[in-house]
Amino acid sequence: MADRKGLSQAAYGGVDGENYKPYISVNEALPELTIASILIGSILAAIFAAANVYLALKVGMTIAAIIPASILGTALLYAMGRKSIFEANLVAGVAGIGESLAGGIVFTLPAVVIWGETITILQIVLVTILGGVLGILFVIPLRKYLIVEEHGKLAYPESMAASEVLVNSTAGGEGFKNVATGLAGGGLFKFLSGGLLLWSESPTWDINIVQSGKNIFQSMYGIDALASLLGVGFIVGIEAATYMFSGAVIAYFGLIPLIKFFGEGLQTAVFPSTIPIAQMSASAVRGNYIRYIGAGAVAAGGFISLGKSIPIIFKSIKAALSGMGGSHGEVKRTELDLPMTYVLGAAILVFLLAWLLPMLSIHPVGAIFAVIFSFLFAVVSARICGIIGASNNPVSGMTIATLLFITAILKAIGVVGTRGMIIAILAGAIVCVATAVAGGTSQALKTTFVIGGTPKNVELGLIIGLIISAIAGGAAMLLLINIYGIGGDKGLQAPQATLMSMVVQGVMNAQLPWTLVLVGAALGIVIELLGLPVLPVALGIYLPISLSSAILIGGIIRLVVEKQFKAKDELRKQKIELGVLFSSGLVAGDALVGILVAGLTAGGLADTVGIGPKIIPVLSASKGFALFMFIVLILIFYSFVVKERKA
Repeated sequence: MADRKGLSQAAYGGVDGENYKPYISVNEALPELTIASILIGSILAAIFAAANVYLALKVGMTIAAIIPASILGTALLYAMGRKSIFEANLVAGVAGIGESLAGGIVFTLPAVVIWGETITILQIVLVTILGGVLGILFVIPLRKYLIVEEHGKLAYPESMAASEVLVNSTAGGEGFKNVATGLAGGGLFKFLSGGLLLWSESPTWDINIVQSGKNIFQSMYGIDALASLLGVGFIVGIEAATYMFSGAVIAYFGLIPLIKFFGEGLQTAVFPSTIPIAQMSASAVRGNYIRYIGAGAVAAGGFISLGKSIPIIFKSIKAALSGMGGSHGEVKRTELDLPMTYVLGAAILVFLLAWLLPMLSIHPVGAIFAVIFSFLFAVVSARICGIIGASNNPVSGMTIATLLFITAILKAIGVVGTRGMIIAILAGAIVCVATAVAGGTSQALKTTFVIGGTPKNVELGLIIGLIISAIAGGAAMLLLINIYGIGGDKGLQAPQATLMSMVVQGVMNAQLPWTLVLVGAALGIVIELLGLPVLPVALGIYLPISLSSAILIGGIIRLVVEKQFKAKDELRKQKIELGVLFSSGLVAGDALVGILVAGLTAGGLADTVGIGPKIIPVLSASKGFALFMFIVLILIFYSFVVKERKA
């Protein structure tokens, strides 16, 4: 493999998926599903699961693992004298499952503790495995459509970044140096900002326009000064980034000011808030009102996307079913999947276990809808990851839609009270895990397609890694909750699980703000009628504008580079490829150091690491300094991509 220079331009599109020639030829055999790859992958999956459980409980988010796992996996395999890119790919995929399921369980199951009830490690592990298996297997019937037929149409930014890491780590040379440079830069930036806390990672500014002594426009603006988001923006490009930012503009410069305007003179609180709108900041308005509107828009976008995909879904399932009797002729290694019987069998088995196992005892209605929604949102999740990557996959939005439906059905058939709420959250947790894991699975299968691996081997590896990381993630969650508790000034905030508990209680007690949810759904329908992609815009409404802003800047950098080298097509392609490699490093460095900081914090070293406020309190608290440092990173990024290099 010494003569290989890196991924071809065709890996990003320009050819039909059926005609794409992978990095490793179909006729070439390399070790893949081995004891070494499974062992390393499972260990990394457990580590990523535990670290991300802490992050999700603390701040309501997780850090994507597929890219850092690609680097770590390659390094560990090299240390063992193993240089198969297929083994490294399998390690990355398995490790990514740990991150995926962490969000799935933390976004939902702590709600049981919030209600004053107890949850056991066995319940957590069982829910995780049941949902995770569905998430992996439900992607299989759609793999050919999402990965092969949509090649070049779905960007899969994090998968492509991981592919570049795998290829350049294996091939070496200039490409690896570019990835390594981005890795060092992203890691250093993250350590200085998120580790030492020398400056803020999310500077925000209040916007107040006053006329005749009255506020006539109130909102806020912020930017997540993260190297990873800058890299993601460059990888996804200006179009997807612009759609997301447009949704954020609707939320922050349309809906929030409107709510503040009409609520300014009210002396009483407007449900679901408990304080008057006049006393609320723009951030509080978003938390109490906009998130429900965004959830409705995301749910509408998910159902619209699902409805448009139904013909393809049936086509894919029919094709899979037709192949159950055995293949006619030789099937290429890159087309091998686990049998369709596994998919059907798992759906039935999960339903029965969720219903009949005494430690779960989910009502049969809840169990059947858990399986149905797991399939529906696994499809949507796999496609969303193709658009903007797993880091920004709105798993919580789809879980909200699930909980709304399942809780309403349970209430209608008389399964109410605390028992009904726990059944709803357990069923919703299965769906949440399935949705998150489906996104991670589609990413792993995309990298497998690009480099030429065997889907079946990766699918088996993911199931094994799922079981290991379910135990690690569940134990970490229970340990952290028992140590720190949830809520209060010093407890874990568990923001996503708090929202889920409110949704379930709201439906059970008939106090959910349906008006806001339906307004969001109406917005989603209007976006579709205008011919725009619903999900990216809906994501912008649901997610903070600070996130969309950082991604937009990355997209703008790519646009400027493309315009600058427009007249020289070959040079333009080289610059874009260089930018993608550097972006891959930025994302990986940010993620690796983020997980390191999380581990140090979990180990009680938060005060030792975060010394910024002690040594430079003025700069550490300065929004302007945070913005300045992010601009420095932007300029370094741009200069690195466009500067001339000797042949």
